[in-house]
Amino acid sequence: MKLDILAIGAHPDDIELGCGATIAKEIANGKKVGVIDLTRGELGTRGTAETRDEEAKNAAELLGLSVRVNMEFADGFFVNDKVHQLELIKMIRKYQPDIVLCNAIEDRHIDHGKGSQLASDACFLSGLIKIDTKYPGDDVWQNPWRPKQVYHYIQWKNIEPDFVVDVSGFLDKKLEAVFAYKTQFHQQDSNEPKTPISTTNFKDSITYRAQDMGRLIGSEHAEGFTVERYVAVKSLYDLI
Repeated sequence: MKLDILAIGAHPDDIELGCGATIAKEIANGKKVGVIDLTRGELGTRGTAETRDEEAKNAAELLGLSVRVNMEFADGFFVNDKVHQLELIKMIRKYQPDIVLCNAIEDRHIDHGKGSQLASDACFLSGLIKIDTKYPGDDVWQNPWRPKQVYHYIQWKNIEPDFVVDVSGFLDKKLEAVFAYKTQFHQQDSNEPKTPISTTNFKDSITYRAQDMGRLIGSEHAEGFTVERYVAVKSLYDLI
């Protein structure tokens, strides 16, 4: 299955929070979008790896993803090395995305920056013809594949975006997918320990960040991204 867009996140819920509305909009436009979670989020204070698995499945169905895969790397302890890069290269070559969306380049959680660099490096290495890979269970050598663009969504920190996507009309779908992770976010009757993302302030911030980003471009809601290289347009009118 070839994907148009592949979103990669260190933990289940990273992608929903960072670019859930953008994904929902692209799927509505007919694009095939898949998600790779690097870990099961097993070190999270709230919930378990098993509940995160179930929540991720529910979120995928709400968004209409074509595929969702968990690499089962070690939460908190995965590293950007050859072993992890090769495993991710196999997935990039399998799904051949034109665009990859990955973690914020730097953030509060140490896995976000690591995941960002791991995904970016794997995207580059995936295009090298002298790196040989076979997808697990398949005896056929994979062809090299390098995505056309790698973009980074914004997470906890207010990183200044290089471009924004107008997601007006798709915030409700994003919120549905985010709050499918019931163990992670604010629940009135929850007895789970409090975390930075389980507060009502954080819950509200998902909406007001999208509103503020939208305000800056004259729309209702927007999501921001950073780039690794300039985004080119053929005409000034592509920017209207």
